[in-house]
Amino acid sequence: MLKRQTLFYLSPVIFGLLQWAAWPPAGFAPLLFLSWVFIFYAEDYTLKFRLSKWKLFFNVYAAFFLWNLLTTWWVYNSTAFGAGAAIICNSLFMAVVFMLYHSTRIATKNLIGRFTLIPYWIAFEYLHHHWDLSWPWLSLGNGLASYHRWIQWYEFTGMQGGTFWILWVNILIYQTVTTFSKQNVLPKAVLATSALIIPVVISLLIYHSHEEKGREIAVVVAQPNVDPYHEKFNGTGREQLERMLNLAETRMDDSVQLVVFPETALPDGIWENNMETHPQIDRIRSFLSNHKNASVLFGATTLRFYENDEKIPATARKHKIEEGYYDIYNTALMLSSSTDNLQVYHKSKLVPGVEKMPYPAVFGFLEKFAIDLGGMSGSHGVDKEPVVFETSSGVKTAPVICYESIYNDYLRKYVNKGAEMIGIITNDGWWGDTPGHRQHLVYAKISCISLRRSAARSANTGISALINQRGDVVFPTEYWKKAVIKDKIHLNDSKTYYARFGNFFASASLIFSAALLMLLLIKKSSAQFQKKS
Repeated sequence: MLKRQTLFYLSPVIFGLLQWAAWPPAGFAPLLFLSWVFIFYAEDYTLKFRLSKWKLFFNVYAAFFLWNLLTTWWVYNSTAFGAGAAIICNSLFMAVVFMLYHSTRIATKNLIGRFTLIPYWIAFEYLHHHWDLSWPWLSLGNGLASYHRWIQWYEFTGMQGGTFWILWVNILIYQTVTTFSKQNVLPKAVLATSALIIPVVISLLIYHSHEEKGREIAVVVAQPNVDPYHEKFNGTGREQLERMLNLAETRMDDSVQLVVFPETALPDGIWENNMETHPQIDRIRSFLSNHKNASVLFGATTLRFYENDEKIPATARKHKIEEGYYDIYNTALMLSSSTDNLQVYHKSKLVPGVEKMPYPAVFGFLEKFAIDLGGMSGSHGVDKEPVVFETSSGVKTAPVICYESIYNDYLRKYVNKGAEMIGIITNDGWWGDTPGHRQHLVYAKISCISLRRSAARSANTGISALINQRGDVVFPTEYWKKAVIKDKIHLNDSKTYYARFGNFFASASLIFSAALLMLLLIKKSSAQFQKKS
């Protein structure tokens, strides 16, 4: 009894440490298939010894808190308040979902069993990608990003196929362990082993047989390595642009069709009402006049002033000097040698608490705690739909800004609008030399595999790289060093099953979870009615 009780209290620590030891960028991912066994033990211990649900809740909350803390502590480098809120709230959401599953298991008298956790968890992850408090960084399927040779079948399932796989194998292993002394253990052991190994074998076969699709183009990616805390927003926008252009110039020739600069490459703030004539935009035009086949994808801080007769959106802020309102945007721009017209896309997937105040009617008072990204704190304006850019040579590019690169479902929209490649512009320097920027890089591999699109990734500080359609990272730069990459990538206009039909795991899980919740409510209502009778 004492040993069992000790394991119950140690289970959250073991779970948290295993999740951390498995997590990208340098984790040993196979541990993900064992870690949940200890959570299941804690749940069964609670049921066997009739402990209160609160005891289980605090146990699993501690487990999820440790996982969140050990894998995302680096957010503290940019915002202590944001880090605390993300870790505390995300752990709470996870614990609530687990307790919901636990209540369903009790209400159905274990008839449906432990497997009900899978639809609940996948539904939670999907919804967590689609609300104001979105923080999908620790979606379980992301934990396999460093082992991209194991997850080539994400082109059929998307990232949440990995979530299903991890939970399914954990449940099968737990069932095998708990029936180890019984005669029927062998079939369960065979099933658990098969569930773990067969997807890996299938993936390796896909990986080694895959051929890059589409024509090739030459791409140049610049990493200027501007210190975001001391250089980036101190009125040196012109010098920063010159640094990027000089880097790119060292690798330019007539074969280059796309040049990629990072997020907020132009940081000073450009009014969109007269953006076409801005001196820094003209400087990029001057660069392109010497490179007739090229286009430049780059980021900027832009602002839009609303005229009196225009509808004022909720994100707009009052101008401090003039009468009227304006919006501020984290913007991707493309300028091509063949036209003077700027292509514009405003970042849609905003970072909660930094670029967007979730549910402002409730949390608006917290806006003062948001990190000030060079005058960019507070809620930003957004585009409601992704915009596909087209280079002067006709290359259709998805302009993906920073945090957006981990939203596979959102990137699907680009592909269905014709995007042949992904251009990721980011600035990962806010987190320092921590696992944060390395996790961000490897997560991008999941989108490349799921959609079979190559990516050109320009980080101001962090890791710039090219990623092919199999998820291989090519020519990664070093952290905190100026660098420039030139190589060829393949364009692809065909659509994967996932790109075409979407996340069927999420759709099925939402329906099944709704049915389970309905069953749970009926059981609860029936129990209360019988008690009153």
